[in-house]
Amino acid sequence: MLTDLSIKNVAIIDSLHLALGPGLTVLTGETGAGKSIIIDAVGLIMGARASNDLIRTGSDEAVVEAIFDISGLPEIGQQLEEAGLEADSELLIKRSISRSGKNRIFINGGMATLALLVDLARRLVNIYGQHESQTLLKPENHLLLLDAYAGSAPLRSEFAKMFAQIQTVRERLEQLDEQEREAARKLDLLSFQSAEIAAADLRPGEEEELDEQRQVLANAERLCNSSAESFERLYGGDGAILGQLRRITGSIADLATIDHRLDELAANLESTYLQLEDAAISLRDYASGIESDPAMLQKVEDRLDLIGRLRKKYAPTVAEIMAFKERVDVELDQLRGREQDRRHLEEELDLLSAELDKLGAKLTEQRTNAIAGLKAALETEAHQLAMKNAVFEIALEPLPEPRTSGFERIEFLFSPNPGEPPRPLARIASGGELSRLMLAIKQVLPEGDVPTLVFDEVDTGIGGATSELVGRKLKNVANSQQVLCITHLPQVAVFADHHLLVNKLVKDGRTTTQVMPLAAHARTNEIARMLAGSTITESALSHAADMLAAAAPPGQHTN
Repeated sequence: MLTDLSIKNVAIIDSLHLALGPGLTVLTGETGAGKSIIIDAVGLIMGARASNDLIRTGSDEAVVEAIFDISGLPEIGQQLEEAGLEADSELLIKRSISRSGKNRIFINGGMATLALLVDLARRLVNIYGQHESQTLLKPENHLLLLDAYAGSAPLRSEFAKMFAQIQTVRERLEQLDEQEREAARKLDLLSFQSAEIAAADLRPGEEEELDEQRQVLANAERLCNSSAESFERLYGGDGAILGQLRRITGSIADLATIDHRLDELAANLESTYLQLEDAAISLRDYASGIESDPAMLQKVEDRLDLIGRLRKKYAPTVAEIMAFKERVDVELDQLRGREQDRRHLEEELDLLSAELDKLGAKLTEQRTNAIAGLKAALETEAHQLAMKNAVFEIALEPLPEPRTSGFERIEFLFSPNPGEPPRPLARIASGGELSRLMLAIKQVLPEGDVPTLVFDEVDTGIGGATSELVGRKLKNVANSQQVLCITHLPQVAVFADHHLLVNKLVKDGRTTTQVMPLAAHARTNEIARMLAGSTITESALSHAADMLAAAAPPGQHTN
């Protein structure tokens, strides 16, 4: 609810503060007193376009401030917290317009964007009367109104959630499509790499073993000749080392029988002989086992050449090449899993689409069934509000593709005059008619989530009993929402819970606007003025008092 509105240096308003309460508040006064400027100020709080023309002559800046009680609107507090702003039971919006072009918006003391202001304000206030502020001019709002009448809001919400899930799945499929060409190229490359390394059948440490084997095969003749020659020198030829050592060992052994101090030396010589004998036998066996094998050497060379090529392409060592293949195989599994992901997503999309079709058909049925009732109810209300020949049509147009709101678009068509075909509201309805149409809608759908409604020009072109009916209907709306209404009709003004008189006066040679809350006596005078004009008679005063008494609820007095 809007509790306070402060206006400074806007048009002819010098400085003005309004304290506002719940229920129906009317603003009355002579034409040109500044009532519409107050509505313009509320529009600025809602994010309307700011023009330097609004700044009071002689001033450099215009400022509008509004305080809202949001204690019953937790979603507003949550939005403020998400925006990094203080959230309390009150919401303070300040908007300044500078001739220098440095326009600023403050929300609860913090700088804010116009987008945030608009988003917050649309949850707080609706203005009916000026075309740029009319929710009725937007077909998407017509669908919301029809759904409210049909009781389809829960089903619509369910449909929207399902639609969002489908969009998410489709986006994931589109991402797969976008990545498909690159993935196919990468899949071919990785598959080749994995297959090439797998075909090599590498073993850890293999390259070192092959290097050693190549050395042996490449030097087979030298190894054979040298080991055979060494065997001959040790054991097989004339004057071989072992033969000489045997003679020396026998001689020392004989001496040791004479002098036992030679026992250890004799034993050592015997041990050395035996070791050399083993070495000679090993050399003989080694030399006999060495064969020149060019084919095997070539095979080893080829294997090492293959490993060398793989090292140049993939990693410095066999172990690192094998680790590279493991990573490639993991990525291949992921890429090949994309096809499985696609199948799962397509299956999920089919299931969700089928469910969406069911929900959409049910939603369309509910809307279609509600159209006739809403049309009749709106026409009845419009006829009571001085639009006796008004015709409503609610056009339902199937969409080629579903949207978050369903399978169809809805638009209200209206004809105020007989013989004229119904046309979209934006092309046919005047500001006053739009205000009364919104008032009619509020009778048919009294509950609303916007706490404050502002009606401007609602009484344009009406009078008599219709005026009284408009007042009663405004009063009815004000039972559940705060209503501000500018009116020139006493039949409307008498139903107010709060009556504000807007006057234009000259102060220090400058025209300015003044707003005064009217108590009982002053209110009677204002109603009399609205009835009789500038000359207020006793009859007008008596009539005004009677009207106020008739409009007041039993046991209550108008203040």
